[in-house]
Amino acid sequence: MLRKILVLGAGKSTSYLLDYFLEKSIEEKLQLIIGDLYPENISNTIKNHKACEVIKLDIFDETQRKKEIKNSDIVVSMLPPSYHIKIAKDCVAFDKNLVTASYVSDEIKALDEQVKKKGLVFMNEIGLDPGIDHMSAMQIINDIRADGGKMLLFESFTGGLLAPESDNGIWNYKFTWNPKNVVTAGQGGAAKFIQEGSYKYIPYHKLFRRTEFFNIEGYGRFEGYANRDSLNYREAYGLQDVLTLYRGTIRRVGFSKAWNIFVQLGMTDDNYIIENSEGMTYREFINLFLPYSPTDSVELKLKHYLKIDQDDYIWDKLVSLNIFDNTRIIKKKNATPAQILQIILEESWTLNSNEKDMIVMYHKFGYEKNGENKQIDSHTVVVGESQTHTAMAKTVGLPVAIATILILNKKITTPGVQIPIQKEVYEPILEELKNYGIVFTEKEVPYLGYNPDSIVM
Repeated sequence: MLRKILVLGAGKSTSYLLDYFLEKSIEEKLQLIIGDLYPENISNTIKNHKACEVIKLDIFDETQRKKEIKNSDIVVSMLPPSYHIKIAKDCVAFDKNLVTASYVSDEIKALDEQVKKKGLVFMNEIGLDPGIDHMSAMQIINDIRADGGKMLLFESFTGGLLAPESDNGIWNYKFTWNPKNVVTAGQGGAAKFIQEGSYKYIPYHKLFRRTEFFNIEGYGRFEGYANRDSLNYREAYGLQDVLTLYRGTIRRVGFSKAWNIFVQLGMTDDNYIIENSEGMTYREFINLFLPYSPTDSVELKLKHYLKIDQDDYIWDKLVSLNIFDNTRIIKKKNATPAQILQIILEESWTLNSNEKDMIVMYHKFGYEKNGENKQIDSHTVVVGESQTHTAMAKTVGLPVAIATILILNKKITTPGVQIPIQKEVYEPILEELKNYGIVFTEKEVPYLGYNPDSIVM
């Protein structure tokens, strides 16, 4: 008898997810049901597969949503995070296991007791970051402890970037996931972490000027800026006594300093609307954030306002985005500054059909064993295949798909609302990911402690 997997949402990050299910459909006796609001956007290769059924599904249509969930064997939600709670409640009601790549919300966490009582698995944070970062980190942390080591330091960085062969733009960056999340990254409170036993905080307006630098062999030099809350996983990882705990986002060197221009101007703000945004030129939009001058040009005002020298590489980055263009028109009504900035950036930062992306993940583990401080560095680099089969889609979608089948096959059985930090979860998934080129390289290096200028792989 076929086992029905209901996948809700078929956006950019689902190409490898759907392929994996269909590749395994005969071996695992799977019937894939894809519910999406825009089924016409799903490729014919997927639609026409004999193990797949594509339906138009509005998750706000309660009758249809509940019917499809009730008729499935397991549910995978690739919808925006705010929608997961509707799906989760239905899964509890109809005794269905649930898998998502999103952070665990407080609302879903509150279902834990009911989920455990029914013996269900609600696996969350099983994509890239969060996801592969959890699993790869916990595997090494647990190995260190099993060998008698005591954790002193843990740093982790992840970034979606351009593959070297496609990295020919002045920003060294294009969107490989949700553009809105990139534009608003770091907002909502100060970034916080622990450094050498002391709590540290970086307010948003300073976030992109406090970066770390490191090299990864074969791929060059990178920078990392702090994630908003590095302490979220202190308890989950068992790192309550660690001296340094820092999680960050990877970019190519120079990105953060240039991005900081938008932050200082206020162009990343998503909390208020610009009433006359429709019909405004890009140049007029930039001028909204600059002091009045009856004589100075927009360019000159910006240079003076933020003290940008005419030979500063940042200036060329700004010009490349056409932000001073007086012919390009904003077509969105009542848009926030962040929405307008996103529109402008998407013109320049959308992957072309011949371009490939790249995922870089780096971990640093410091520990003490037999009175000696030691360090292990670990990293993986994944390069995308095409504009649709991106490294981002691969690293987000494959762990979700693998976990789904493991749950179906009762290889993952611990009930409850959870993230992938248990051995029964991370060991088989990391092993399977190796078959798809997602492999971590580890090596022991001299212990450096917290030394942001000396991280070398």
